[in-house]
Amino acid sequence: MTRKEILGQIFEKSTSVNGVSIVNNTTQLTTISDENGMFSIVVREGDVLVFSAVNLEPLKHRVTMEDFESGKLQVKMSAKEIELKEVVVNENANITTENLGIVPYGQKTYTPAERKLFTASSGPVDKLVNAITGRTAMLKKEVNVEKKEMLFKKIEYLFDENYYTERLKIPVDDIKGFQLFCVDDAQFAVSLNTKNKTMSMFLITDLARKYLIILENEK
Repeated sequence: MTRKEILGQIFEKSTSVNGVSIVNNTTQLTTISDENGMFSIVVREGDVLVFSAVNLEPLKHRVTMEDFESGKLQVKMSAKEIELKEVVVNENANITTENLGIVPYGQKTYTPAERKLFTASSGPVDKLVNAITGRTAMLKKEVNVEKKEMLFKKIEYLFDENYYTERLKIPVDDIKGFQLFCVDDAQFAVSLNTKNKTMSMFLITDLARKYLIILENEK
């Protein structure tokens, strides 16, 4: 049987996936899916195609007679469940105020900004005075800024520079701006806070597309 080129498209759920490596195990021909998840490769009936990507479960597909005759192939892949690596901030992290007996076990702890906000709104007189002066609103803003700084540190740790420039096509000078753009997205912030790297990688691809459009419009 002769070989011919077939066209295919790769999906993860209902979303097309780019950057997937496709290898024909019989001929060792390789190709990569484009931004619309599309690819083309030369095959014949019975060839085994291997699909792989860093954030997807690998998949093998044997080319059927129907695939070969139609010249089309639709491939559905599944996202990997990858836990984010924990960032070790303090080697003596087991030494806490609870372990030292300073505070009772299970007591809620607050960040510096959250403590200032709690103090500013703890009593009825303080609430009234601070509402008039706008101090409470200012402290709430500090809490939001602090949370965004924490998200920013997480995204800096999660992806290296090559991922932005090569995979997402973000210019190196715009990486910091893109990271700030990402942490402003509510869904992406949730994925960082819940350490769901698969979801973070899924969302950041669409955010990169939107950010590149913004950069193009600013030219």
